[in-house]
Amino acid sequence: MNNYLTEEAINKLKEEIEYRKVVVRHKIIEDIKEARAFGDLSENFEYKAAKRERAKNESRIRYLERMIRTAKIIKDDTMPDEVGIGKIVTLRFLKENEVDKFTIVTTIEADPMNNLISIESPIGKAIYRHKVGETVTVDSPQGQYEVKIEEVCYKE
Repeated sequence: MNNYLTEEAINKLKEEIEYRKVVVRHKIIEDIKEARAFGDLSENFEYKAAKRERAKNESRIRYLERMIRTAKIIKDDTMPDEVGIGKIVTLRFLKENEVDKFTIVTTIEADPMNNLISIESPIGKAIYRHKVGETVTVDSPQGQYEVKIEEVCYKE
């Protein structure tokens, strides 16, 4: 599986890995030492919780490293009036006649609740590289719908 990431996204992942290795690991080690001091480890909730946190942290580090290792670097080489990564897109949902703005991002940066949509999502795939004024059909798990691309601009 390839993850489509920009250089900027990879740098953010590397920063998180470094933070987790230096800051979070150190804090967890201190928590484990402190919990050991409480005595009997078999009934020590703090010790078990600290070990669980250590496992979660190490799992997250491995996950991020794997994402970087399998990443396919992409660059936005779209025209100014085309939908591309890092651009803000104004869409009109034709059936409801509603307008909404979305920022097109890579998978790791996606946050649909804050209108950050991935180029790998159904709507992201459908509108990617289309131009202002075009009407596009989106195939989603809930069915098909149409959107019109009203405006494309670069993220501020």
